[in-house]
Amino acid sequence: MSEGRWLVVGLGNPGPQYAGNRHNVGQMVLDELARRAQASFGSKGGVLSRRPQAATAEVRLGTLPGGAPGPRAVLAKPTTYMNTSGGPVAALSKYYDVPPERVIMVHDELDIPFGEIKLKIGGGEGGHNGLRDTTKALGTKDYLRVRVGIGRPPGRMDAADFVLRDFAKPELKELPLLLDDAADAVEVLVTEGLERAQLRFHTRTA
Repeated sequence: MSEGRWLVVGLGNPGPQYAGNRHNVGQMVLDELARRAQASFGSKGGVLSRRPQAATAEVRLGTLPGGAPGPRAVLAKPTTYMNTSGGPVAALSKYYDVPPERVIMVHDELDIPFGEIKLKIGGGEGGHNGLRDTTKALGTKDYLRVRVGIGRPPGRMDAADFVLRDFAKPELKELPLLLDDAADAVEVLVTEGLERAQLRFHTRTA
């Protein structure tokens, strides 16, 4: 699984007003991955469009057996809104020559309890607009997903309102551990493969 470059995309909405939202947890995970690699994000425009469409960082992810650095990867945070994430993902995939099977989308997941992480390749989008637009732009559903559980909204709160709210105070205490686990999941995915990552993270409880 470690051969070739990877594209790891953290989904979210641009701007400081959205930075702490549950919907932006994918971008929070990428910030953790960049921190581990001692990398910083810069804008990627040029060949993608006249204006930057993503903040990117080129890194090595994880560690291979024997202590060698893990595979090369591009971390990307689209600077478009969530429902138009697909264009930057497809452009970056083409520019860096990364096939869909080495594209990893890191995103929030309502149908998974807060604190849990699930991984899969392909399948439906579950009403997630960022994934839906990515599927359309890539022309396939067969890309990898690291699904970060944020749980369901309480009571009768609308899901769209829930994901655009910041994490609650009790959740904020656990959030660093969740981001750390999700970053681990990305690293295991690229160094050991999907099945090993699923075995490790799907057996955990919140």
